[in-house]
Amino acid sequence: MGADSPPSSSSTAPVAGVGAKNTVKQYHRIVVGFLLGFFVVLVLYTTLSSQFGSRTAIGVLQSLSAVRTDQATGAAPPLPSSNTPSNLAQEEDGGHKNDKPNKTEEEHIQDDAHRIGKNNQSEAKLDVNNNGQNAEKTGQPAANDASDRMEEELIRQEIDQGSNKNDTIMEPAATAPRKPICDLSDPRYDICEISGDARTMGANRTVLYVPPVGELGSDGQEWSIRDQSRKHLEFVNKVTVKSLNASQSLAAPECTSRHAVRALVFAMNGLTSNPWHDFSDVLIPLFITTRALEGEVQFLVSDLQPWFVDKYRLVLKNLSRYDIIDFNQDGGVRCYPHVTVGLRSHRDLGIDPARAPRNYTMLDFRLYIREIYRLPSAGVSIPYKEANSNAAAAAPGAPAEQLQRKPRLMLINRGRTRKFVNFPEIVGAVQKAGFEVIPIEPRRDLSVEDFARTVDSCDVLMGAHGAGLTNFFFLRTNAVMLQVVPWGHMEHPSMAFYGGPAKEMRLRDVEYSIADVESTLYDKYGKDNPVVSDPESIHKQGWQLGMRYYWIEQDIRLNVTRFAPTLQKVLQMIRE
Repeated sequence: MGADSPPSSSSTAPVAGVGAKNTVKQYHRIVVGFLLGFFVVLVLYTTLSSQFGSRTAIGVLQSLSAVRTDQATGAAPPLPSSNTPSNLAQEEDGGHKNDKPNKTEEEHIQDDAHRIGKNNQSEAKLDVNNNGQNAEKTGQPAANDASDRMEEELIRQEIDQGSNKNDTIMEPAATAPRKPICDLSDPRYDICEISGDARTMGANRTVLYVPPVGELGSDGQEWSIRDQSRKHLEFVNKVTVKSLNASQSLAAPECTSRHAVRALVFAMNGLTSNPWHDFSDVLIPLFITTRALEGEVQFLVSDLQPWFVDKYRLVLKNLSRYDIIDFNQDGGVRCYPHVTVGLRSHRDLGIDPARAPRNYTMLDFRLYIREIYRLPSAGVSIPYKEANSNAAAAAPGAPAEQLQRKPRLMLINRGRTRKFVNFPEIVGAVQKAGFEVIPIEPRRDLSVEDFARTVDSCDVLMGAHGAGLTNFFFLRTNAVMLQVVPWGHMEHPSMAFYGGPAKEMRLRDVEYSIADVESTLYDKYGKDNPVVSDPESIHKQGWQLGMRYYWIEQDIRLNVTRFAPTLQKVLQMIRE
């Protein structure tokens, strides 16, 4: 065939191959161009939307991932962090910001989530604003399978990354329901605990709680409690505690002083002035309520008693490092991060370790009191043994009878009720038994510091059932409390109020119950009167009648002969 002959079919193959390659290259250029255009538009939109407060496409995807995460866990979607651009409305409402999300924007995000969630949808299109503009309108073919698959993969990666972030950072922590401010359930005491914005107004005997904005409701709450350990004492004035509602919080009084420490509001009046009640009603409840705070609490005292503050100043200063505030006379508005109103109490002159912070016991309290008054530590023996041990060390080889110091017994005589009418005779009997006697009649003006050291120097504390025995807090471990129990079935209160606490504090308790003839009631009413012959019938008529006869009217004429074996028992315990 000549040179001018038409080309055969085989000669057209290279031309067709070149055409196919050009077609593929053109296809690739279209795909790359589409993707490049898509990302250019996406970047431009992100830049513009961040300037005008709209969410970016990636932000929508991350929000979407958070929605999916929360739907899986059942939790509400978290709010964006403070450094994330958002359209949250910030309206001033009584000085607080209202951070509610824009409802239209939330609905828009949910719509996007619904569309993008269809993995097999070939035309996944991402709306990025409330006007429904399509970010894919770039002039490239709308139905391109390769670009759709690549776009879906990118979206999937964004969702996965957003889910991981939300799982570790953005998921809101579960919050426990807030407990009521005041607890009135205990039979002995009422107590209120306020954490947050607490404001005290002593002149009005009022404590306010201003809840955070998110907790403000239409209904406020109010309590009125006696801020001492005995909730039923009518002559302890009440303190009002209020949790404000939304409208009340707007008119809440402004703080005149702010404090970083917490506060305790409690009363000093009641049955105080009697040492037993001083400890049982105030000092032990104060220990239970505040000891674990290590002094980081300020006392706001309602019905402040200056004599009480002076008498127990060392205890009060140790429990609180701050000035005591006379609550009734305080005209300002003090603001604290936490306020407790009232005192916790477990029982009369007692501590229940299961209910106490750090499982405090009565032994802990006794050792705490001894430490405050700078008495010897718990490891030091009772004075009798310590003195004889020191004497033996100072004079080795000396006869024992020359070295032995007599055990020392403090004999308390009450001034008015249940007093020993034959006190000098009792002193002689105690000395005859082998004790050194320190007779004493407690008075309010006695210095607690000096008296504590005197009690500490004794091995035995003896007295009739009554407040004077409260000084057993100053005894050393293994010292003896010798309690004379009056007539009238008084064994139970004697054990409950003194004998039981003494044993809990590692003291030895010895009780001597008098006979009917040792009571002055025998002389006054005669042996056949129910007051003498049948005390139980008196107690059944009410505690007031029993109080009248056996606590108030009765004095004691101790039969020293009958009492002598008890003294010998105590002497043997000391020498063991």
